[in-house]
Amino acid sequence: MEFEHVLVVGAGQMGAGIAQVVAASGRRVSLHDAAPGAVERGLDTMRKSLTRLAEKGGADPDDVLARVTAVDDLVPADLMIEAVVEDASVKEDVFRRADATLPAEAVLASNTSSIPISTLAAATARPNRVIGMHFFNPVPVLKLVEIVRGKETSDETAQAITELAGELGKTPAVANDFPGFVSNRILMPFINEAIRALHDGVAEAEAIDTIAKLGFAHPLGPLALADLIGLDTCFAIMKVLQEGLEDERYAPCPLLEELVNAGKLGRKTGEGFFIYQA
Repeated sequence: MEFEHVLVVGAGQMGAGIAQVVAASGRRVSLHDAAPGAVERGLDTMRKSLTRLAEKGGADPDDVLARVTAVDDLVPADLMIEAVVEDASVKEDVFRRADATLPAEAVLASNTSSIPISTLAAATARPNRVIGMHFFNPVPVLKLVEIVRGKETSDETAQAITELAGELGKTPAVANDFPGFVSNRILMPFINEAIRALHDGVAEAEAIDTIAKLGFAHPLGPLALADLIGLDTCFAIMKVLQEGLEDERYAPCPLLEELVNAGKLGRKTGEGFFIYQA
């Protein structure tokens, strides 16, 4: 399989990063987001990121951005990488429309961090060509891509996407299709337990993160990491784990739900467990 033209759906934090690394690999990218102004903001984020990387010897930002085209709707491509909000119904709609728009031989991939790939594949007539391609934030910097095989994902599709991840400068690791896969089945309960420690008054937020960073040699504490991911995304993933695994161990901490309901979602809103300057 050749992936010369990639459609990225979703131009937020993750989608913009994915579009950037795909374009930097020399491929043509079509970038779509239904939200007004989202693609423009995504392109601005990409330019800032590419400028920082260029100062360290990276590719010329203009050369990379010249391979990215904003599109008003889904367009035919060799590969779609979906990076919209972590909501199964929204993602299923994207896959349904992509199945009708992209050529029959195209692969449909999702950057979902928790929703079962087989659920998304069921919205299409090509479940053998549906796969998870879970990047990590910030996409241009972090090397891992979690490749998630749905129940009907073909060996050919899995091999082609694994090879593509390597060509993008990433390290692929293959997981099977369970809620949360490997990464978030481990990470989110860790973050949730840190939130519970704050909720129960075990320590202040700064102390919890300091203990995790210095005690576990983590570059970022769990509460700051939750703010970076987005507290709404963390909450959504915990609900997928709780419901998908039918285990109350994965129930989101009430403090997490409280912050999400208050619109304090972390870095993207300027406040979560910590306050951020604009």
